[in-house]
Amino acid sequence: MTARVIRAADLVRVPWKNGGGTTAEVLAYPEGSGFDSFGWRLSMADVAADGPFSAFPGIDRTLILAEGDGIELSVEGVPTRLDRIGAKLSFDGADATAGTLLAGPIRDLNVMTRRGLFSHRVRRVEAGVVLLAEGTRTAFVIPLQGTLDVTLGAQLHALGRLDTLALDGTSDIIQVSGTGNAVLVEIAPEV
Repeated sequence: MTARVIRAADLVRVPWKNGGGTTAEVLAYPEGSGFDSFGWRLSMADVAADGPFSAFPGIDRTLILAEGDGIELSVEGVPTRLDRIGAKLSFDGADATAGTLLAGPIRDLNVMTRRGLFSHRVRRVEAGVVLLAEGTRTAFVIPLQGTLDVTLGAQLHALGRLDTLALDGTSDIIQVSGTGNAVLVEIAPEV
């Protein structure tokens, strides 16, 4: 298994087209792919104003609250409040989606996979042994609160809040220690 740490402080933020916030791509596959060609994409967005979300037909999407007091997402007119760190909602990227901030700006983590090529799973993890789901090809560990150490074999990776540990390969087990909690994103090919 290969591992690489992507520091939150190193991410390059760019404005949204509608001016409602900024976004930073953590990783996408294939590398260098655009919105119309990625197989999967992991990004962090800063939402500074209420407004509509961009449509992504053919994409399965999960949004996780990473920072701030929350957002209410309306997906096809059905409201869902994400009002605690780690709260998440999965939805079809083609669905009409809008966000209303609950009490000021937020930062969210976005996971997107192209239907028919990849699928994803997002779950919360804390200290202990974590078993990856069967078929996982790529995984990410992102601390949302506190710090965590991830041990792979003899190698220790220290992660601060919102840093990302990207894992490629077929190892089934990762060891997590520390006082924080994180999300684990698992991506598997569908073909």
